[in-house]
Amino acid sequence: MNIQNKTILITGANRGIGRALVSEALKRGAKTVYAGIRTGALENTDPRVTPLTLDVTNAAQIHAAVEGVESLDILINNAGVAQYDDLTDRVALEQSLAVNFFGMHGVSQAFLPLLRRSRGAIVNNLSLVALAPLPLIPGYSISKAAAANMTQSLRALVAAQGVTVHAVFLGPVDTDMNRGFDIPKASPASAAQGIFDGLERDEEDIFPDPASSSVAEGWRMGVAKALERQFVAFLPDRR
Repeated sequence: MNIQNKTILITGANRGIGRALVSEALKRGAKTVYAGIRTGALENTDPRVTPLTLDVTNAAQIHAAVEGVESLDILINNAGVAQYDDLTDRVALEQSLAVNFFGMHGVSQAFLPLLRRSRGAIVNNLSLVALAPLPLIPGYSISKAAAANMTQSLRALVAAQGVTVHAVFLGPVDTDMNRGFDIPKASPASAAQGIFDGLERDEEDIFPDPASSSVAEGWRMGVAKALERQFVAFLPDRR
């Protein structure tokens, strides 16, 4: 997957990792970058960037975004929310699932026809907490674990249709979302570089930063990944 001359849609594109992904895609020669934003305005004025009003929890906005995109090679599901909780507030849990799981699912399903046509790629930005929960943010951890499982399922379901599905297991990145954690963090720019590097290497599971790369080999050689490969055999041929 070469980024040059590709058309890319990035959700949550107006700050943090999303904004860095837009800049990195342009550096690598993307032809068009659709920048999905919920509110506000984009700082990037490059003529190759087209802003899209896109709240991933809003079905009408997702439909309108699909209508506004003529072709698509790569979808990057980056939009997400995280908040401190202790699992006593169901509303908080439902909000995490609405954005981080159902939002990702809804956008992916909506753009699949375009990606089948281009034999393109879906990139789902997840987190190391998808592999083991961080009890300070259990709602976020649960939603990312669910999104990781969905990513694996979708990967198997659309493989015969020419669409690849990639999971990005991000470690701590220096964004507003991680402001409360006093730990070493990667820069958004370096995380974006790592994500596109992994995509260009056609890695199913991308570990784009120092914290995540330290567990990459263990994940790829571990029992969970082995089970994913084994379970795919139960899927009937869908071509």
